[in-house]
Amino acid sequence: MNKVNFKLNRAGVRELMKSGDMMGVVTEYARQIRSRAGDGYEVSQYVGKSRVNASVYTDTYKAKKDNLEHNTLLKARGGGA
Repeated sequence: MNKVNFKLNRAGVRELMKSGDMMGVVTEYARQIRSRAGDGYEVSQYVGKSRVNASVYTDTYKAKKDNLEHNTLLKARGGGA
């Protein structure tokens, strides 16, 4: 069996993680979660130090209360019981 040497192009990975295409991917996931969560939730996105980020957050008091009582965001993401 032959050994395979693999060298990661770190600059290329860094560029990919901060790219507009990657922003589109993470934003789409966040929008899907927001749509499953219901009214009162919003999406934000930004380019951080090492990668793009997207998050879903509560934007109204009603949504905050709903999330506190029912773990709505966790369940909408697919990680809740």
